[in-house]
Parts: sequence; structure tokens; C-alpha cells
Amino acid sequence: MKIRDLSILIGIIGVVLMMVVPIPTWLLDVLLVLNISAALMILLIAMNTTDALSFSIFPTLLLVTTVFRLSLNVSTTRLILRDHEAGHVVDTFGHFVAGGQLAIGFVVFLILVVVQFIVITRGSERVAEVAARFTLDAMPGKQMSIDADLNAGMINEQQARERREKIEKEADFYGAMDGATKFVKGDAVASIIIVAINLIGGFIIGMAVHGMDIMEAIDTYSILSIGDGLVSQIPALLISTATGIIVTRAASDNNLAEDLTGQLFRYPRLLYIVAGTVAMLGLLTPIPLLTTLPYAIILAIAGYRLQKNLEARKQEEQLMVEEKEIEEVRSPESVISLLQVDPIEFEFGYGLIPLADTQQGGDLLDRIIMIRRQCALEMGLIVPVIRIRDNIQLKPNEYVIKMKGNTVAHGELLLNHYLAMSPGFDDDSITGIETREPAFGLPALWIDEAAKERAELAGYTVVDPPSVVATHLTEVIKKHAHELIGRQETKALVDSVKETYPALVEELVPSIMGLGEIQKVLAKLLKEKISIRDLVTIFETLADYGRYTKDPEVLTEYVRQNLSRQITQQYAPQSEPLKVITISPQVEKKIAEAVQQSDQGSYLAMDPASSQSIYQKLTEQVNRLVQAGQQPIILTSPTIRMYLRQLLERSLQDIPVLSYSELEPNIEVQSVGVVNA
Repeated sequence: MKIRDLSILIGIIGVVLMMVVPIPTWLLDVLLVLNISAALMILLIAMNTTDALSFSIFPTLLLVTTVFRLSLNVSTTRLILRDHEAGHVVDTFGHFVAGGQLAIGFVVFLILVVVQFIVITRGSERVAEVAARFTLDAMPGKQMSIDADLNAGMINEQQARERREKIEKEADFYGAMDGATKFVKGDAVASIIIVAINLIGGFIIGMAVHGMDIMEAIDTYSILSIGDGLVSQIPALLISTATGIIVTRAASDNNLAEDLTGQLFRYPRLLYIVAGTVAMLGLLTPIPLLTTLPYAIILAIAGYRLQKNLEARKQEEQLMVEEKEIEEVRSPESVISLLQVDPIEFEFGYGLIPLADTQQGGDLLDRIIMIRRQCALEMGLIVPVIRIRDNIQLKPNEYVIKMKGNTVAHGELLLNHYLAMSPGFDDDSITGIETREPAFGLPALWIDEAAKERAELAGYTVVDPPSVVATHLTEVIKKHAHELIGRQETKALVDSVKETYPALVEELVPSIMGLGEIQKVLAKLLKEKISIRDLVTIFETLADYGRYTKDPEVLTEYVRQNLSRQITQQYAPQSEPLKVITISPQVEKKIAEAVQQSDQGSYLAMDPASSQSIYQKLTEQVNRLVQAGQQPIILTSPTIRMYLRQLLERSLQDIPVLSYSELEPNIEVQSVGVVNA
């Protein structure tokens, strides 16, 4: 045990022993002075704290100081009743404060008790109770705010964890303060009782045991009782004041003195009004002018000086801002910020500003938070912060979506209108402005509010402009998800898995695979819209097969096979057979024979005529299913799946290509088309 810990332990035990073990008067004097010094130190610390949690030990300290003070009261009471004296400190307080008159001493003591018990203690108790209740009630909202900031990318996981811990500590602190204020209240009551015991018990013992007459007993024990009460009430009052400061102190970057001076004298002109009012009191009332006029002059001069200092400070701050802007422009590093490219940007014309302006009812920011949450749940991808800005170079109703500075999608909206998409047959009574739904390219109409209900009754799908933007942005993110995951994002995912599966990550990284190799596999999965949320299964597969091959294409195939249940649930309906386009054995053989091996891996090297023939026949089958309103899915053998995917990557990249080993055995598969040679 450290010396510091041992000394605290011995001190606490000594405080308790003081209640039963008599102590000499010289040691009592030292402890009484120590009690006053400790109370004053606690008050000064409370005044200089900027946050209640920076003095989180205060509730415990309140209990310790209260017990210490009561132990001193017991010791002084023992000496008063036994020896009719309690040391120099108690005697000095009794004579000096009372001024030789017992009535004055009693009045001062009672005033101190009333101030502490009725004013400070009761107020602090009420504030602590309300603060504890409000802190607990606000915890769910604060937790949701942290989650929203985390989902928006404004903070990282470590910062979110720290903010959650701070909220928990605040709840614990104010809950403890709610109970700790009862110590101060009980201490005030105990002080009154102890003074009464000293008085009554002293009178009786003084006359019965020490042979004093009644006046001598009253004079001796009254002075000692008053001194004992005052020497304990003054530290108690300091501690009570510190309690009130702690529980009423709002979080600030400055201490109490800086906040008081900075906020009370923030408006210097108000001092002129106060100075004039004080001067009028001297002129219009019997109060002597010599009493009010100097004070009014001091206030007026102070207001003038403060106003001049405030104006000078504002000018200095303005000059510093201007100089800083000039230095930033002149500095060679000023262009570095211009090189920063945002992963995702959403730019819109000035006509669409109400979408993002919360004061005009825009909820685009909230929808983006939900999009990031949805992508995390569906794709397992942490979408970076989406930068939203207006662009006067765009048309008023136009918007563009950019990935790393390049435009990948655009569209136009009509505010105060609704986008109506036909159910497959047109209703001539539904009229509007013809357009195309931006996310999927379906024919649609912009209709006004009056036609909305009629269109819904006719079977049209009707959505508002914010929903159109949210759907389009979601589809763009899913389509380009593989571009958003780099090595830094991969490291964040690896670190999140390491928290719960440290053995798996330590085996895989970096001994078997590096971050770059893992990133390539994850990107290939996302490119084919396979969720990477099950990172444990993905990492287990990479740890098993990464020892034998570093080819990301081959590793991706192994991962896909181990994600068969997930892929099956993604594409196979629950009640119907899975309808697929199959590849004939002749075509599979032709593709397998065209595979070439190299140092970088294997690739498809098929002659243009053969590849064009296969592509055309696949396109015919795909178009036939699309026209029939079915989702085209291509099913092939595991050995050629990735090469067939390479063949279709440019023109039919949205068509899923699955292998037999990626489907669960209990799934019924129905071939609705065959690609022959």
C-alpha cells in the first residue's frame, strides 16, 4: 500500500476514534484550525472548477468533513463538561465574537445556523434533487444524440464511448449529491443539539460537580458553548457554500471568478443607470449625498472604463481575424485544404435549399442519418460523412451526387409536387409533368397536391421530393459502395471485430493478410452487392484460405461460398422456387478453357467472337425476364462464376451471378432460360 493511501486510511480511522478517545487540548486546537483550513480550501476549489465532474470526489468529501466536524464537536463537548475548558481556539471564538456579551454571541450563532440550515442547505438540497432528476430524465435523449452524431460521422467510436461515460458519471455525481446534501442538513441540526447539551449539561455539572455558583456556571459554560458552536458552524457554512456552488454551477470553460466578472460587466452602459439611480437616492431622499455621490462616481467611471476596454477588445479581435485570414491566404500551405476531396457530396441548386433548411421544414439531414444507418445494417458499410452544399452553377431544381469529386448521378425535383409512378397501366385522368424516377429510371409524372389522392386511388406509387432524393442517394451509395471502402475504413472494421474476437484478428492481420488484401476482398463483395456485415465469417474464411493463395478473386469466391445462407436469403424468395438463367455445359467448358494464369492471378482471355456470342445470348435471356417482370439471376458452376462475372462486368453489372455452392441445399431452383453455345 502506498504511503498516500495509508495516510488517508489512518486519518479516517483517527476521525472515528476521536469520538470515543479523549484528546489533549493542544491537539484539539490544531485539529480545529485544520478543520477551518480544509473547509476554506474546499470552498476555493469549488469556486475554481469549470465542471462539476472535475470535483467528482465532493460527495464523499462532504461525508468525511461532516464526520470530522462532528468528531471535533464530541471532543470539545467532552472537555467542556469534564474540565470546563476546551482549548484556546474555542475560548477565543467565544470571547472575540461575543465581544464580552453573551446575548450577542447567541444571536450571531443563531444567525449562522439559520443562514446555513434554512437558506444555503435547503436551497442546495433542492437544486441537487432537481439536477439529479433532470440528469436521469435527459440520459435517453443524450444517448440518442451521441448515436446520431456517431451515425453522421461527426464523432468516432472512441469519442462516443467517452461521451457516454461522461453522461453516466454526471448521473452518478448528481445522484450522490442529492444524498450528500442530507449530511449538511443533519450537521446543522446536530450543532444546535450539541450547543444545547453543552449549555444545560454545563450548568448542571458546573454547579453539582465543580461547585460553581449559578452566575459563574452560566458565564463559563455559555462562553464555551458559543465558542464551540461558532468554531464548528463557520467551517460548516463554508462547506455548505461550496455545496451550493457545485450544484448550481453550469458547465463552463472558465472558473467562477471569470464568469462573474465576464457576465456581470458584459454590459457597461448599465452601470450608468445604476450610478444615476444611486445619485438620485442622495438627492431625493434623506440619505446623505456624501454617502451616495462617491459611489455613483465610482460606478460611472467603472462603466466608462469597461466600455472603452470592450470596444478596444472588439477592435483587436477584428484585427486578429483579418490578419489571420491574410496570413492563411499568403501561406504556402493555404492551398492544401483545397486538395481535400470529400468521399460523397450532395450539391443542389438554390431552388432546393428548403430541403436542407430545418427552419423551412427540411429534413434532409435526418434522412441522411437514416441512410447511413440503413447502409450499415444492410451492407455492413460505414458510410463516410456526406457533404451537403448548395451550388449556384446548377439549375434551381437540379441536384448532383459526387463520389470523390466526380459526378456519378444527377436529377431534378419539383418542390410542392409529388412523383407518381405508374403501376403498369396509365390512367388518363392523372396528368402532370413527364419525367423519370432518378434512382431506377422508371417513367413517372410530377403531380400537384390536388392530384395526389386521385393518383394513389388509381394505384400509382406517390412519393414526396425528399423521399425521391433519399432513395436516389441510397441506391447510388449501394452501387458505388466498393469505392467507399479503403484501407483506413478497413482498419476501422478490423478494429471493431478485434474488440470481441481478438484471437481471430491477431491470427489474420498481419501474419496472413495485410489491410490492402482484406480491403480488396471486401470491395469485391460490395461491388456485387453482398453485405460485409458478417465480418467474423469473412475473416474466418480469409484466415483459412489466405495461407494458400493471395489472389483476391479466389479468396472472394471462398468467402461467398461460406456466406451461402446470407446470399440465399438475399435472392431466394421464401415461398417460391428460385428462377434462374443457367449456363450450358458447352459454354462453361468454353469459358474454362479460356482462363489464363499469370503471376498476378487468373483472368479470362476469350476471343472477341466467342465472348460477344455468349454476351448476346445472355442479354436475350435477361431482357426476356425483365419484360416479364422478373428479377434475372444467372446460375453457374463455382469454377467459372468469377470469370463469367468478368465477362458481364461492363454491361450487365447489376445482374447477380451466383454459383451452385452459394445456395443452400434446401432451396428449390427453377431454370427459366439456358445460354447455349
